[in-house]
Amino acid sequence: MILEYAGFVNADGAFPPYRNGQLIWAENLLGGIIFGIGMTLASGCGNKALIRVGGGNIKSVMVVLIIAVIAYYMINPFPGSDQTLFTVLFYDWIRPLAIDLTGNQDLGTLVAGTESAVSVRLVIGLLLGALLLVYVFRSAEFRGSRDNILGGLVVGLAVLAAWYVTSSVMVDVDDEPTSLPSYVQNWEFVSDSEEGKPADSRPLNAQSFTFINPMAQAFGYTKEAFDSSYLTFGVVAFVGVILGSLLWALISGGFRIEWFASGKDFLAHFIGAILMGIGGVLAMGCTIGQAITGVSTLAIGSFIAFAGIVFGSALTMKIQYYKLVYEDEANFVSALTAS
Repeated sequence: MILEYAGFVNADGAFPPYRNGQLIWAENLLGGIIFGIGMTLASGCGNKALIRVGGGNIKSVMVVLIIAVIAYYMINPFPGSDQTLFTVLFYDWIRPLAIDLTGNQDLGTLVAGTESAVSVRLVIGLLLGALLLVYVFRSAEFRGSRDNILGGLVVGLAVLAAWYVTSSVMVDVDDEPTSLPSYVQNWEFVSDSEEGKPADSRPLNAQSFTFINPMAQAFGYTKEAFDSSYLTFGVVAFVGVILGSLLWALISGGFRIEWFASGKDFLAHFIGAILMGIGGVLAMGCTIGQAITGVSTLAIGSFIAFAGIVFGSALTMKIQYYKLVYEDEANFVSALTAS
């Protein structure tokens, strides 16, 4: 909020469009729940799966590949068709539940209107940040863990840095700084040929870290034989996390090959990956993409998606715990009811 107030970040036109004036609350909520269930079954969210890939976990390789394919076809048509997985499964019944707002859906705009939104966002952001700091540092366990403090600080700064960098990249056109999306949208006026033109201008908007859609982008980039026009910030971030994890695993001696413990373990990861691919796109983000990056824009949909992720994950863990404790008498219905 501070960087946005100072004019260094443009989150209104972000990719994904967190502050879109159409509040797709049902998609945020249902997608979050589906994603939360999936990440619990698959032993972690999309970001964790990438980290585990770098550490040598073959299970996570399968998870990432499945997420990438499912997420890709959630937003791209099937071969020889104009239908996506989203339009087949969800669009007709869930999109009519969306609420059209008169302005953006962030807390600042909803509280004070468009004209004062930036200032009010700053106040709300600072208050929420202060409350979160008080909450986490009340825990002696958290205060006593340098890893928790350092990890949280690094993740937060990385998200902030990505917002700043992607908002600041400009192209010089006749001595006039032009944003990348504007440059691509006016390509025929500023370029002599189609060579090098990005396939889509939307992923060039200001953005920060999220991992489900970039997995789909990485699949599309591979599918198009690594055509540079399909190379995006998300694809580079996807590769960067894996390489960073691999480097740390080699330095720390933590690299080890890990495979499925049983057929049941394989099935859980397989189903979990499918649910993460569906839920991550439907919710418009994952634990990083919505709970951190999206929430940093104060978008209502991001808070809803985060709540759905927490609920789906907590419910699934409670079901797993119930079935573990009452193994002889537990079935899914009794476990779900108790949970």
